[in-house]
Amino acid sequence: MQISARGDYAVRAALSLAAAYPALLSTQTISAEQDMPRKFLEAVLADLRRAGVVRAQRGAEGGYALARPPREVTVGAVLRAVEGPLAGVRGLRPEETSYEGVAQHLPGFWVAVRASLRRVVDEVSLADVLGGRLPAHVRRLTTQPDAWEPR
Repeated sequence: MQISARGDYAVRAALSLAAAYPALLSTQTISAEQDMPRKFLEAVLADLRRAGVVRAQRGAEGGYALARPPREVTVGAVLRAVEGPLAGVRGLRPEETSYEGVAQHLPGFWVAVRASLRRVVDEVSLADVLGGRLPAHVRRLTTQPDAWEPR
């Protein structure tokens, strides 16, 4: 899984909003706090708003806020709002793939890859990340001997 700058910025912006919840934050505040280009952040927040992850309020006292409490917003929901499906294969969902011959069992493998991603991103809320309280099964992944090693 490759996390684009858009996905990274979306999660970081959502964490800023989670920390301030239920208060509103301006794009200027988030941009300065997270060291992000403001115009790019505005586009990311627009995607999050369209997906129902954040709400916007116009006016002098306006800004953005999470649409739901941080414990109800998963990292997966934020990523999907800006990136689309998490595990695509040539633009298809894993279960839509089909192969012949030696690759005939590959769709099952792609579905397993997607399921493993979901076990992390859909089971970790913004509140979990803010509080440093990752679920035990996610924490265990970070303690595997090669987890922090590049490949």
